[in-house]
Amino acid sequence: MTALDDLPIREDLRGRSPYGAPQLDVPVRLNTNENSYPVPEAVVEAIGKAVTAELRDLNRYPDRDALALRADLAGYLGHGLTVEGVWAANGSNEIQQQLLQAFGGPGRSALGFAPAYSMHPLLALGTGTRWVPARRGVDFGLTADEAVAQVREHRPDVVFLCSPNNPTGTALDPAVIAAVLAVAPGMVVVDEAYVEFARPGTVSALAVLPGHPRLVVTRTMSKAFGFAGGRLGYLAADPAVVAAVQLVRLPYHLSALTQAAARAALAHRDALLGTVAAIMRQRDRIVSELRRRRLRVADSDANFVLYEVGGDQSVAWRAMLAHGVLVRDVGLPGWLRVTAGTPAETDAFLTAIDRIEREGPVAPQSPRMKGTP
Repeated sequence: MTALDDLPIREDLRGRSPYGAPQLDVPVRLNTNENSYPVPEAVVEAIGKAVTAELRDLNRYPDRDALALRADLAGYLGHGLTVEGVWAANGSNEIQQQLLQAFGGPGRSALGFAPAYSMHPLLALGTGTRWVPARRGVDFGLTADEAVAQVREHRPDVVFLCSPNNPTGTALDPAVIAAVLAVAPGMVVVDEAYVEFARPGTVSALAVLPGHPRLVVTRTMSKAFGFAGGRLGYLAADPAVVAAVQLVRLPYHLSALTQAAARAALAHRDALLGTVAAIMRQRDRIVSELRRRRLRVADSDANFVLYEVGGDQSVAWRAMLAHGVLVRDVGLPGWLRVTAGTPAETDAFLTAIDRIEREGPVAPQSPRMKGTP
């Protein structure tokens, strides 16, 4: 078998690993920020009917511009948005890739404030965009002054802001977004993948869109909607931004089945989003219970919690795995991230925390990869 390094691969890709969390067959999986609640049966039936209706015409290409889906997304977002200011793709990752293809690329740079979503620098790499790793402040916070100073220093063509931030979980003060918009020479992308889980009073960047043609807000249906397997992400922006990404999108990039399933899900959004409050309660429970155990925990507006383990996070990760609970090692020394799921999953997570505290770590078994026989 030919080794990867034996192929004429780009030099900047040599030695790198693909993005991805471990997919292991364990009792409790809390590592990828999925919605733990299954799709309600009534919604399953509606999606099934919508997809079935498309099957006879699979010999034809889908609506290239997904106009009906974009109109539905605009209706969901509100804020006066119309189809012209919304774009959709296969997950918010593809949306952000298209933005970098249009506004980044060779000779241009993108900046993000670490620790943040680890796909952003990989998307920059894949599009030939130089990545600038900016810094967060104390307790992973980001003030307007800190953000502005670093944007002024590096003058990137694209700035990524995450609100709520992954992996830390906390939403941005709107003043930070406004301050960055005032000094950024290029595009400002606010990644709002987890915004539906934000605590009351949190202001979406959608409120700032009017009058800011270089602002883009990206979102996903993977988290709050429980539509991760459907792969649907979208953006809201000035119509000129939508026109720009259409220059780089692949032809017919969204299948007819994806569009039909997403539209059916949006039509039943009340049922799908009905789990959000329950997940938020488990998130807040995790935060309070970990703090009661005297662990440092980052404030969270997302469906996950970042907590300090008091030592080597890789050892703590393996200890949790040995107790049947899969959490996420995001590469942040001394910290792990856990997804908020069902009450039973929270029980299992906290029980594992307590057992490790009492008994110490034990050697994990070798769990099977998810999906293997």
